[in-house]
Amino acid sequence: MIERALEKFLFSSRWLLAPFYVALVISLAGLLVKALQELWHFMTHAFTSSESDVILGVLALIDLTLTGSLIVIVVFSGYENFVSKIEESAHRDWPEWMGKIDFTGLKLKLLSSIVAISAIQLLKAFMNVRNMSDRDLMWLVIIHVVFVTSGILMAWTDRISGEAHSAKASPPGGDAGH
Repeated sequence: MIERALEKFLFSSRWLLAPFYVALVISLAGLLVKALQELWHFMTHAFTSSESDVILGVLALIDLTLTGSLIVIVVFSGYENFVSKIEESAHRDWPEWMGKIDFTGLKLKLLSSIVAISAIQLLKAFMNVRNMSDRDLMWLVIIHVVFVTSGILMAWTDRISGEAHSAKASPPGGDAGH
């Protein structure tokens, strides 16, 4: 009886994550404000800016968009993986990927998004290289390489883990159906 009550309490505690997802949605609204500011600045200076400055403005908008997409991935995948399923039939325009990303997929999507954001930051630095110190540029490259390496290692370990799990699940002697 105590065990069942403890399990019910622990299972219910997943709802403590819901406010975190609400906070992320609010932060998405803050990111939208920043994107609109960036767009306004970009559009008001587009005719007088150099080609490099225009490219930097576009990269800033791409960066903000990727960050917003990352927030959406975390909110929906995290909510569905850790809190509760969302009834997709109630939403006509339900994206196909939602509800199909497990924790491993979520980790890889997160890290892929972080690598893309890091790459854009690095590209912005290269576009503005005359105003960057060698030290700052070096650290941007190092950080990006760390993100890329982490992503590769995480994908590799997840693959090894998946193969080990598959080997345990399959019967000895290979596939019995063939």
